[in-house]
Amino acid sequence: MSAQTYLAYDYPLLSAFWTMLVFFLWILWFVLLFRIIVDIFRDDGLNGWAKAGWTIFVCVLPFLGVFIYLIARGKGMGKREVEQARAQQEAFDSYVKETAQGGTARTSSADELAKLSEMRSRGDISEDEFRRAKALVLSDTGAARSSDSVPTTSGH
Repeated sequence: MSAQTYLAYDYPLLSAFWTMLVFFLWILWFVLLFRIIVDIFRDDGLNGWAKAGWTIFVCVLPFLGVFIYLIARGKGMGKREVEQARAQQEAFDSYVKETAQGGTARTSSADELAKLSEMRSRGDISEDEFRRAKALVLSDTGAARSSDSVPTTSGH
């Protein structure tokens, strides 16, 4: 029992705060380091050799490399990040527009069903033909082909 045991009262509160601060600063440091590495590869203005040089400099001498990178290219980091965010927003907006336009196809399916119902009520198509055409309109693959395959016999 000669080994010392450390209990909670052996580690003062101020030391706990210092430990949390140091831990937070290390996390902050790694976030900054990774953001700089991402920015190096995001920059289209740098050629391959420049990207390799900055990456080696930041990895071999991390503190000096990060500080020099921030001084030399820090202003461009913000601009590149804004451009990336703008490009992502435009991609999202175009995706939403394309998806919303897909919703109009469902409206046209409802219009086709209304036309089929009207044709059936006028007697242009039989009940059996109406059911087959309705199945084509409601099926996923038949939505595009339904206007071509609707029978229009007027003998019934």
